Amino acid sequence: MYFEILVLGALIIFALNYSKIIDINKMVDDNKQYFIKLKESDFDFLVKAKYGDGVDPDYVFGKRIRNMFIVIILLLFLFITNLSYVNVLFALLAGFGIFKLDYLNLKNYYKKHLHTIDSMLPHYLKGLEILIQHYTVPVAIGKSIDDAPEIFKEGLHTLINEINAGNSTINPYMDFAKTYPVRDSMRMMRLLYRLSLGRQERKQEQLITFSRTISSLQQKARETRYKERLEKMESKTMSMLVTTGVGVMVLLIISVLMMMNL
Repeated sequence: MYFEILVLGALIIFALNYSKIIDINKMVDDNKQYFIKLKESDFDFLVKAKYGDGVDPDYVFGKRIRNMFIVIILLLFLFITNLSYVNVLFALLAGFGIFKLDYLNLKNYYKKHLHTIDSMLPHYLKGLEILIQHYTVPVAIGKSIDDAPEIFKEGLHTLINEINAGNSTINPYMDFAKTYPVRDSMRMMRLLYRLSLGRQERKQEQLITFSRTISSLQQKARETRYKERLEKMESKTMSMLVTTGVGVMVLLIISVLMMMNL
């Protein structure tokens, strides 16, 4: 009975949405200023980390809102014969749970690929360091964009546009770091800003400091990867030993039982 109600509710929602009597997408777009308060601070970064710049984070967020409402409406259809405050609250919580599930999946993806994504910034900055030896920081950033990791390109375009528009403060650099909250991004952007302000006679000294910091970040990334591989090998070895031990014990028990039967 409940399954039939769910199917009927899904068909009604589809028919109303298809005929534009109820347009869920339009409702989400029209009330975006309210829904945006539910958006997590690192959501845009996590979307770019997983899908790259080819996917619009706002579009993904809109789908999350739409799916939340669909789940809430379907559950209300399910409880239509026994509608109560408890059931309505359950429907709202379930819808919010579906809304959060996509974010948690993105978060888990980031955690699984944490060190790969974190190592992208030092790798990019190492190439930028070479350009800074021959150009000013803003010019070097502009020239580095084509070879930058895909995840950073949009942010770099925004950064260089702000600088070219006359913003000589640290804000464009900090905005970039907030948009891409990878390991030590704040510190690296502060160093890059100081380097952009440095006098020509101090440039080499600041560049050495910048280079040492990048090398330190790269070394941390290598050590972390090595530690992860070691832990993975230890885990596999332990699993193999446990499996072998259990197998030997089973064979011994079978052998003892067979001898007892004789």
